[in-house]
Amino acid sequence: MGMSTQKQYGFGIVGAGVIAQFHAKAIAEISNATLKGIYTRTASKAEAFAGQFSCEAYPSLEAMLGQADIDIVCICTPSGIHLEPALTSIAAGKHCLIEKPLEVTVDRCDQIIRAARGAGVKTGVIFPSRFYPASQRVKEALDQQRFGDLVLGDAYVKWHRSEAYYRSGAWRGTWQFDGGGALMNQGIHSVDLLQWYMGPVASVQAVRANALHKSIEVEDTIVALVQFANGALGTIECSTAVFPGSLKRIEIRGTTGSAVLEEDRLIEWAFQQAQTEDDSVRRALEADHASSGGASDPKAIRFTGHQRQIEDLIGAIDTDGTPAVTVEEGRKSVAIIEAIYESARTGKTITVKEN
Repeated sequence: MGMSTQKQYGFGIVGAGVIAQFHAKAIAEISNATLKGIYTRTASKAEAFAGQFSCEAYPSLEAMLGQADIDIVCICTPSGIHLEPALTSIAAGKHCLIEKPLEVTVDRCDQIIRAARGAGVKTGVIFPSRFYPASQRVKEALDQQRFGDLVLGDAYVKWHRSEAYYRSGAWRGTWQFDGGGALMNQGIHSVDLLQWYMGPVASVQAVRANALHKSIEVEDTIVALVQFANGALGTIECSTAVFPGSLKRIEIRGTTGSAVLEEDRLIEWAFQQAQTEDDSVRRALEADHASSGGASDPKAIRFTGHQRQIEDLIGAIDTDGTPAVTVEEGRKSVAIIEAIYESARTGKTITVKEN
């Protein structure tokens, strides 16, 4: 089969901030994907974006959704404004890829999930970290039960964001639009991986602080103690207040094995029962040095994960399959974070809301 037989997919993007550019760059790398349109509330921003990425700027979301050659809509608006464009796009019969977090409360996530279920479209939530080879390798080892009984699962996101970063958008650092601070915005990728690896979270206890950024509504530093449904324990530590910021890190430790991920690189891989491929895993992963990620610069993140995830959604549409990260999956990290915030607010142990 030649390339010409591939079904071509047209994309529309809602929102024209930093993350929308990742989507546009990723779409440009995919042979059977074309960016057709952009809509954002500020017309001048839409025009500038359309000029940069050679697509059409639409005066309204409805105008863009009216285009028959747009199959998939990427929702790249601020976190607390995903609901409305997602519902409108789903109602128009468009497949949807929604930036993380799915929305800023479980209730708003559930509204999107209900709409998507009834509409017969494919929907997914962007979690590029799941698509790195090292992340997938850890998941495979877990599925093979190589860790024995899981004992500890820890996530550390100790980053730096400047005052200018929070001032760069009126929505940043607000409960309504950002849905939270360091944890909801930066830490959610690690929370998603942690629950993907360790399984459902039963309950959490947390404390929060504003160590550097005193003028924002939300936290810049938070620590949570996690009890997983399988009996394992863990911690989540997250900050945007430390200098200079370090690579995000996830540690998975069981009775018969350990794996430690730094960004998209495995730095520890050790099992009681060695397998022949372990040495090659270690060699390959040592050779594949990651970028510094977003530790100190949100624009320094690579778009490879976005590209793989967009390709995954296209595959799900082609085969009438299920995207790797469904909206139901996307809800899980929001439910955990919502419980962590409630615990930090009340000082109580909070049970995580089931799907």
